Amino acid sequence: MTITPPVLSVFETLESEVRSYCRGWPAVFDRAQGSRLTDEDGHSYLDFFAGAGSLNYGHNNPVLKRALIDYIERDGITHGLDMATTAKRAFLESFQNVVLRPRDLPYKVMFPGPTGTNAVEAALKLARKVKNREAIVSFTNAFHGMSLGSLAVTGNAFKRAGAGIPLVHGTPMPFDNYFDGQVPDFLWFERLLGDQGSGLNKPAAVIVETVQGEGGINVARAEWLRALAELCERQDMLLIVDDIQMGCGRTGGFFSFEEAGITPDIVTLSKSISGYGLPMSLTLFKPELDIWEPGEHNGTFRGNNPAFVTAAAALNTYWADGQMEKQTLARADQIERALLAIVEECEPDSVGFRGRGLVWGMEFQDKPRATAVCRRAFELGLLLETSGPESEVVKLLPALTITPDELDEGLRTLARAVRETA
Repeated sequence: MTITPPVLSVFETLESEVRSYCRGWPAVFDRAQGSRLTDEDGHSYLDFFAGAGSLNYGHNNPVLKRALIDYIERDGITHGLDMATTAKRAFLESFQNVVLRPRDLPYKVMFPGPTGTNAVEAALKLARKVKNREAIVSFTNAFHGMSLGSLAVTGNAFKRAGAGIPLVHGTPMPFDNYFDGQVPDFLWFERLLGDQGSGLNKPAAVIVETVQGEGGINVARAEWLRALAELCERQDMLLIVDDIQMGCGRTGGFFSFEEAGITPDIVTLSKSISGYGLPMSLTLFKPELDIWEPGEHNGTFRGNNPAFVTAAAALNTYWADGQMEKQTLARADQIERALLAIVEECEPDSVGFRGRGLVWGMEFQDKPRATAVCRRAFELGLLLETSGPESEVVKLLPALTITPDELDEGLRTLARAVRETA
């Protein structure tokens, strides 16, 4: 398929230069269903992006769409701040019965503002309030959001530079395998904690992604996560798991930390928690941490009732019977086999891959090639993005509901794009 870039006059003349995705995908999109988007010229694109992970159940999922339309048509509450509504009650009951109780998770549920960075800001604020300490430890190549508190625990230099002010009270530590196995896990971290001359203020909490999405699909081992949880408990630090992109089934289980068998003190969710791409986020925490005063952390749009409706529908449709996790793991095997075949076609040591569930990355030693692969894939009708500190990783993030045939089609297109950019 040959794509002729449209004239983006109004976007180029009126919209800020900060826009990014539209530069890599020069099309004007008009419709979407499942794992396919269609532009205004009728070209179809297979989606391996899924709204940066906010569309785990695909575009305009018919079950969720029906629930949303029915709710709107009966004049259900749209804007409710933190008032009690029937939509919120239905979501909370579904979340408790379908997600929390089966996993024996004790969490209280907080609705901060509607985006992922709002959930992270609330988590950081609560950790500092509980422990009465300012310092937070994060990890190399972490990404936790674009507001100032979240940027302070984000590793990417380009994103941090946009803050315009010093980003303080955050200390980075090496993520799993940062030293290629040459240094024992947490040696540096524990040494600093135990040394009164290290200059490290006692942290209130540690925040971690089990799989670093924006950082390059860096996958933490289950044993590393368990060791981190034990370190936090031993050193009286709270453990925050940022599950904004990797939660809601992306890695298999509903929460990405389930495989490690840990129970974080605080968890952040957003992106696909609404199931439909509607803004929504949650900050979950153990009951003993719920020391908020009424109104101490709030936001005008924290009560997005249409998102509650689609979120409840998603939970009851896809997570009540345990089949979604099995399906995701089966799709993961399909991707792993295909990526192995692609890598075997390439020059030795020029390409590698890694991932879990339905999040995978192909890392190119020739770093600009990742962008070239994504550009060629777009021309062939496949939406992919890059990740990693130098955009050296091609990131695969298809919907959990993608069919085996669609997945195979996308992987064949990816293989062609890799061959044609060699």
